[in-house]
Formats: sequence, structure tokens, C-alpha cells
Amino acid sequence: MSTMDAQIRFQAMGLFDAKVPRYTSYPTAAHFKDAVGAGDHRTWVEAVPEGAEISLYLHIPFCRRLCWFCACRTQGTQTLRPVEAYIQTLKNEISLLAQHLKPSVTLGRMHWGGGTPTLLSLELIEDLASHIAAVLPLSDGAEFSVEIDPAEVDQTRIDALAKAGMNRASIGIQDFDPDIQVTIGRVQGFDITADAVEMLRKAGVHSLNADILFGLPDQTGRKITESVQKLLSLSPDRVALYGYAHVPWMARRQSMIPSDRLPTPQERLRLFETARRLFVWDGYREIGIDHFATAHDGLAIAQETGALRRNFQGYTDDNTPWLIGLGASAISRFPEGYTQNISATSGYATAIENGTFATARGHTLTDEDRLRGRVIEKIMCDFNVVADDFGEDAARVRSLIGEARDAFGETLGGMRGRLLIPTEARPLTRMVARHLDAYEASPTGHSSAI
Repeated sequence: MSTMDAQIRFQAMGLFDAKVPRYTSYPTAAHFKDAVGAGDHRTWVEAVPEGAEISLYLHIPFCRRLCWFCACRTQGTQTLRPVEAYIQTLKNEISLLAQHLKPSVTLGRMHWGGGTPTLLSLELIEDLASHIAAVLPLSDGAEFSVEIDPAEVDQTRIDALAKAGMNRASIGIQDFDPDIQVTIGRVQGFDITADAVEMLRKAGVHSLNADILFGLPDQTGRKITESVQKLLSLSPDRVALYGYAHVPWMARRQSMIPSDRLPTPQERLRLFETARRLFVWDGYREIGIDHFATAHDGLAIAQETGALRRNFQGYTDDNTPWLIGLGASAISRFPEGYTQNISATSGYATAIENGTFATARGHTLTDEDRLRGRVIEKIMCDFNVVADDFGEDAARVRSLIGEARDAFGETLGGMRGRLLIPTEARPLTRMVARHLDAYEASPTGHSSAI
């Protein structure tokens, strides 16, 4: 199919107008309700079995600079005073969690995100890391990753994180073009980014993730080509190529970004394809709809073995059923369902100080949720669903994928009982997943399908 034919077909199918979830959970967080609370969270924590390896996500919502493009739950600060108080609350929450977990539970994965975790001083990093190690030790071969802001880190802090076990780092780049950086409120030159990579490797941290955005204001094919080539010179192990989601009604700071200078949906697709081809030409494997990884990276291996999964951080090779989020607004995933902490740091702190979990809302999974969620995850990860792989649920899955095939016609491949999204139709993946979603579209809306 030619590029022009693809654009015409995608236009006819509504790709350029659609707003759909990213499906990092099912149901999406927009459908969480306050009927699930701290008691449910405690019960689900206590149900984690002896000897289990769990994953831990720590949300540190503070930034010294608030980037205008960002829609994450963060808050600005020019001093460490509120950060110090927050870290103490976080330590208390970790202790509370440990009290309700069985003593033999260990951490198979840990990620510090935000916000800007590297905003922490050396002393706060050491204090937090040592507290976690004392109550929830890392298991042998565990992965400990941290989001690194190149403008907010130095060799001393990187060394402290490495000493605590950090063996993977994630750097947000967005775009290296200086004019685009000014427009999105994120000035971060290539040199400072390269310096951060060099410091990480000097500390023995050789596994590197990087995020880059397409769909930014004034972004062109030439500009994204230059940014991708600069990124490739840093040799990241995996890359997330995310579409910028312009949702100023949800993230007020995005109103600083001129919407009339944003690319059209058709231009967004061309920007994505330009970047995608560059990663593939450089030997990266395509992972799902928006990730790329070197052949030796865990994501590429998981894809080859059918073990690729999807969670709130995107694509992952983490297969644990227990992902526990700590900190304000953090989300946890259990076999029983999802929980989310209070978003406001003050309310979160009050709950923890009172000795209770800070759960504000969540969702208890039904059998139908689990089935649809797994089908959607297979679509998002493998672009392929085979009904017979679902055992006693095969007939139900056959019906679901039959409905999707009817909706998308010849665009989707596969014989009866199988749904396959061909390579040329993969921009439609989230729309196909939405068709398998039993919940109504969120009234707050979602990001562009492309």
C-alpha cells in the first residue's frame, strides 16, 4: 500500500479524528471509582504470597522546572524543604507496606519516577535507598531503574544511585531542536544529555532508556531526523517514541504551547514514520506500537518469546502480577484489581501519617475485565490474537475478535478465530483495542489515536 493510499484508508476509518486510550491498563484509570479504598488495598497487599517477587514504583512529583508539554502529576519547588517532608512520608508508606507483606517478599523490580527523582540531594537518595533496602530488599538479578533529568543530576548522585543498585536509567529527551525546546518549556541541549549518559556509564549503569516525542509544535521531518540521529549517537538500549498528547483542559500548563503550531494528524503520522524508519535502519527492533529496542535488550527478548506485557510505564518485560505504587497519585496493580493513591501531596501525607494506606479510588476486576484486558494486551503487544490460546474462553474470544474483524473489514488479517493487524495497518492498533473495550469512552477524552 502506498503512503497516499494508506492516508486515504486511514482517513476513511477515522484515524485522524479518533481519541482513544493508550491502554496501559484495562479498564483505564478514567474508570476507577472511590468504591475501592484503603481496605481493599490492604487486603490485596496481604494476599501477596510467600516468596513472591513484586515490583515497586515510587512517585516523586517534584520538579525545579515545570515543562509545559508534561501532563504528569507534578509540582514545582525551588527548595528541598517540601521534598524532605515528602520523602519522610514515602518512607513511612514503605514501612506500612512492609508491615502488611509477608517477610519473604522481595523486589524483582523497582522504579523511581516523577517528577524529577534526581532532584533529591545525595543525603535524601542515600536515606531513601537504605530505608527500602532495610525493609524490602532487592532480589538477586533485580532491575532498579530511575528517571534521570540531565539538567538535575551530577556524578555524586548517580554514583549513590548506582551503589544502591540502580542498573537502568531512563532519560527524557523529547526533541533536541533548540527552538522546539523553548516552545515546550524544556531546554536541554545535546551536550548536557551526552554528559549525563557518560556519567551513568562511568558509574557502571549501561542499560539506558530514552523517550522522544513526535507531534510537537513546529516539528518537521528534518528536525525529527536530526533529533533521532543525535539520540542514536548515544546508543540507548531502548527508546519510547511517544506522540505528544495536547490536553490543556487536563494539564493547564500545556496552554503555554501554541496549538496553532502543532502538526496535523496526517503530519503526526509522517513524523512518526520518519523516526520509526531511522530506528529500524539503525538495527533496532520494533516493539509494539511505539517502542524500539536493541536485540539484546529485555524488551526484544520478551517480544520474541511472547512475554511482552503492558503497564503504566508502557511496554515491559516485567511479568509480575503485583506492581505496587507508592507516593501521591501512584497506581498499583494486583491480580484482584487496581488502586490509586490520593493525588494531592497534602491529602496523601495526612493518610499515611494516620497509619492508613492512602488509596483514593480503584477498580475490582471482573472475569470479563480480565479476559478483555488480556485480549487488548495481546493486540497492543503482539498485533495478533488466537482464540484457541484462551482455553475454555476460546468461544468468547472468537466472538470478540469476530466483532472487531467485522468493524475493520479487510484491513485486519487472520482466518476465523484469529485477529491479525498487518504491519501497514498498525497505526490503527489503539482503535482496534478501543473496539474491544466494553467501557464507555471517558468524558475527559483521550489523546490522539496517532
